Amino acid sequence: MQAAVYDTYVHKKNGGIMHFDIVVPVSIKENKVLEFGKEYLVLKDQAGQPISSKECRFCHIEQTTEVMERSFEKKGYHIIEMEGC
Repeated sequence: MQAAVYDTYVHKKNGGIMHFDIVVPVSIKENKVLEFGKEYLVLKDQAGQPISSKECRFCHIEQTTEVMERSFEKKGYHIIEMEGC
């Protein structure tokens, strides 16, 4: 299965920056990707921090892993945490 990867940088409440990728099936539209990003921010106690197409941009398409596919089945998206998460 192919997945779209969105490179995301969000300013944290404490002034730091979170860098993470939102990975979704290629059929998912950008507005839904942003909703997934907001959901993830809630889980990280960063609810209300701005996330738009400015902070979250399409990066590339890649082949999914089993972990990604399980995450898609469970919640519709997968997060790859990079920095400050």
